[in-house]
Amino acid sequence: MSEEEVVENQQVEEPENHPIAGIGTLVFGKWDASEVTCLDPGIAPYVNLQTVGTPHSGGRHANAWMGKAKLSVVERFINGLMRKGKNGGKKQHAAKAFENALDIIHSRTDENPLQAVVDAITNAAPMEEVTRIKFGAVSQPKAVDSAPSRRLDIAIRNLCAGSVNATYKTTRTLTDGIVNELMKAKDGDVASFAVAKKEEIQRIAASAR
Repeated sequence: MSEEEVVENQQVEEPENHPIAGIGTLVFGKWDASEVTCLDPGIAPYVNLQTVGTPHSGGRHANAWMGKAKLSVVERFINGLMRKGKNGGKKQHAAKAFENALDIIHSRTDENPLQAVVDAITNAAPMEEVTRIKFGAVSQPKAVDSAPSRRLDIAIRNLCAGSVNATYKTTRTLTDGIVNELMKAKDGDVASFAVAKKEEIQRIAASAR
């Protein structure tokens, strides 16, 4: 056997690198987050959509200072669905319900459902809130501007609360509740729990200026 044949036999073909579904900006391996835009310049820098496949970080940011900023809003929404009550601790159930909700929203609107999620958050984020300032023994309400991070927190919390509340004393599933809440909130409909809460907060703040 010649030296050239020996070298050819020693050359082993390297396996090709095939990308795994969901790596990068694909949420649940289906939806491209890079094409989503936020119309609110205040919270736009805080809306994080970077994720790897199914959004589940394993709590690596749980005890970090402002670690929630590193989490995708999709995972924060899923975590919010488990906040308390009958869905507490059931992350697989909440993630599957949210994934199915995105599929339904896509079938209804024929658009990227992540855009509907961001629009819903934008419409549910209050601009100002009320705090109490104390002068001696007298305290009075005072309107203050909400920080962008807090606006995002309140919007996600109220959207999740509205989605879960929609399933009480009815045959609606959690998926139906999520779809119902997001579809109304993205249009700014006051029938949405989150949008109604936002309007209430801002109405009280307006009277306390």
